[in-house]
Order: sequence, then structure tokens, then C-alpha cells
Amino acid sequence: MIDKLLCKNSNTLIDAWKIINENGKGTVFIIDELEKLIGVLTDGDIRSFLLKDNNLNVSILEVMNTSFVFSTINATPKELFPLFNDRIKIIPLVNDHNVLVDFMELNKSLYIPVAIPDLNGKEYEYLTDAFLSTWISSTGEYIDRFENDFSSYCGVDYGIAVSNGTVALQLALETLGVGAGDEVIVPDLTFAATINAVLHVNATPVIVDVEEDSWCIDPKEIKKAITQKTKAIIPVHLYGQVCDMDSIMEIAERTKVFVIEDCAEAHGATFKGEKVGSIGDIGCFSFFGNKVITTGEGGMCITNNKELNSLMRVMRDHGMSKEKRYWHDLVGYNFRITNLQASIGVAQIERIEEILLERKNIENAYKKELKQVKELVFQPNNLSNRNKITWFVSVLLLNNRDLVIDKLKDEGIDARPFFYPLSIMPIYKSYVFSSQKSQELSKLGINLPTNKKINKNTILRIKSVIEKNIS
Repeated sequence: MIDKLLCKNSNTLIDAWKIINENGKGTVFIIDELEKLIGVLTDGDIRSFLLKDNNLNVSILEVMNTSFVFSTINATPKELFPLFNDRIKIIPLVNDHNVLVDFMELNKSLYIPVAIPDLNGKEYEYLTDAFLSTWISSTGEYIDRFENDFSSYCGVDYGIAVSNGTVALQLALETLGVGAGDEVIVPDLTFAATINAVLHVNATPVIVDVEEDSWCIDPKEIKKAITQKTKAIIPVHLYGQVCDMDSIMEIAERTKVFVIEDCAEAHGATFKGEKVGSIGDIGCFSFFGNKVITTGEGGMCITNNKELNSLMRVMRDHGMSKEKRYWHDLVGYNFRITNLQASIGVAQIERIEEILLERKNIENAYKKELKQVKELVFQPNNLSNRNKITWFVSVLLLNNRDLVIDKLKDEGIDARPFFYPLSIMPIYKSYVFSSQKSQELSKLGINLPTNKKINKNTILRIKSVIEKNIS
């Protein structure tokens, strides 16, 4: 491809114009007899020259730009990206002798993010329909469809769509009467939304450690942490892994506490054939842009309990009576989703199995190429009595995790560390019951890109970086 961007210093402007038309890049690189880079010329430069009543039969040396941006072939993507701007879209790369050997073009496909929304179904069609209906706020047919479709997919009777996954947790806690003086058990290894929801209802979180083999909340630690003040347990199905729901539900039934499943990263995962979110009293989901299915921002509470469903709907809508408009029986919230967001959700749930299969295939591709790297550990799967797993992202444990992440970013590949355990953050330290395994896992965990841009070549690039930097 580089040959199609070259123009010799003996060429005329019309020669350069022909080359630009053929390569479609809007640019040529001018080289001398020794193939050293001496200038750059764009189609814009040529147009400006012609506007001054000049013609194309002049030497390219009269028109070429000698003050141009270039870099070396050894530069990393991290060093090259800052050189691009609205005007500069392509950068020539030279060797130590200033000989042109390659180029880098600004192209979104060069950067591999951790997550990309999969919007290749009827999302745009439904969104346009919702827009044209003028029902763009918190009422509209797509909200009802999304709630019905998602709750049916999860195997429950009711779905209550909300503005995000965090308020889904808060709504569940409020509806179950959790508040000041109550304790709620949460895992140490989770995103802060889990514990923040507890604090927002003025309850006291109790942070317990996770299992070493699943990375999810440890039922043995739950048993130790239960007190007379415990009102609820929030098991988090971390990275698509399913908690030991048999043990958790047994504890809950024996001690008469509620179970609120945090399923933000586990859409479609199952435990003994039952979808997550359908096992506890209330299941809570997030539809943020990086989730398995998305509405941009959004969330959902699901339940089989008719009374909880009715109460959540009232609490979600300012506490306003469903029978008497503008009459408020409760102090509620505005936790509503919009019809526009729900329209995207309807299209997403239509394709959820396709999206899950794609993520599974990416996970299998990672395992195939990385299985020879003995120093890394994949997320556990096929745990006893569990029908795991939906891959929120592909996750590994490895040494030198932070160095690997930095080196991947140098290659234009995004990767993320595990969540910080809640126990090490000063604002949560007073709530810690146990935390050892969570802290160990957090230091080693890495989230790899899991999206449509991932192919074998990308995985081999990731493998190379890991092998060079793992210890």
C-alpha cells in the first residue's frame, strides 16, 4: 500500500494529482533518489495552488509541504496518536536513515476498546419509531414491551425498567423496607454501585470476602457475618459468573432475610437452569453501554412477587398513586427510563442469544490461543452444580498485570484491571467483615477486550504482550 502513496521529486503536480486520485488517501509522500522522505502533498494543497491561477504542469518541488508531521517506524501507537488532529489523518513513518518505509492512518478500527455496544439489529428502526411517535419521555409502548420481553426472557412475571442499574438496587432495597438500623451483606469484590445503593437507603453495609474458585461472594463468610440486624444479602454475579445460590438461599430462608441479586454483568447466566435474577426476591440489571445488552443508560428490577412489583412501580414514579393522578401515598423517586432508551432495549433483547454466543466464541478464541501461557488463569467455569456462564468480558489472572495493561495500551489495545476491593477504599473500610481473597484477586485480575473487533490477529498481539511481560 505504501507504493500507492509515493511521488518522486522529479514528478509534476499533475503526476501527484493522479496518484492522489488513485490511492484515495488525499495525500502523497515525496521522496528523493535515495527514497528519503522530503515532503508531503495533500489534495487541499493542490486546490489552494490552483485557486491562485496556477497550473498542474509544474514541478512538485514548488508546491510540496516541507514542514510536515512524520515519525519513526519504531514509534508506538501511544506515541503516534497525539500527532493526529482534524487536519492530519495520515503520518509517514521513516527508518533511521529517513527512508520512508510505512505510514499510519487515523482509523477508529486501529484502537481496540474493552467493550463496544452491538447495535446491528433493529435498534435504529425502533429508536426512530419511538422518536417519531413523540413519546420520548417516561411513557410509551416500548417501555411496556421492554419490561415484558426482558422479564419473560428471565423467566419471571414482572419487570420494572428504571434509569440505571444503581437505582435498580436502591429501588429494590427501598421496596423491601431496608433502611436505617438494618445491615446488608455485600461482596468485597464488586463495583461500588452495590455498596452505594445500601448507603443511599441509610442501611449499614457489611463487606464479606469472595470464594477463591468463583470470585463471587462466599456463603461461608455470609454465615459468619449474619446478625439480628441483617435484613438483606446482595450476591453479585461477577463478570457473568454465578454465585452459589443454593447456599445463599438456604441461609436467607433460615434467617428470614431478603436476597437481591446484582446481575449487572450476568444477563442470561443461569444457575441449575434458572436465569439469574429470578432466584432471589428481586433481581437487578444494568443496561449501561458496556453491558451484554444496552440501552445506553438503564436498568431493570425483576420479580415474581405481585406486591413487590406494584410497590416498585409506585416508588419508581414519585410515589404517585396509580388510581389517583398527582396523589402521592409514598415519598418516591423519579427512577424512570425513557421510551427512547427502551426502544433500543427491545431490539437488544431480540438478539441477546446471538450476542451471548458471540462473546462465548471470543472467550473460546482467547483460551485456544493463550492456553500455552501457563502463568495465567482464566475465569473459572463449570463449577459444581452451576450452569455458568455469560461472558461480560474475558477475564484473566496474571502477574505483572499493571505492566501488561500499560504495554497493551501502547499497542492501541484497551484492557482494564479488576475493581478495587471495597475494603481498601477509606470511605468503606469501617464496613469490612472479611476481605483477604478479594484483595489478592484484585491485584491480579485483568479484563480483556470482548467485542466485534476481536480476531485471531488481535488475540495473538495480546498474547505476545502477555508473554513478554508476565513473570
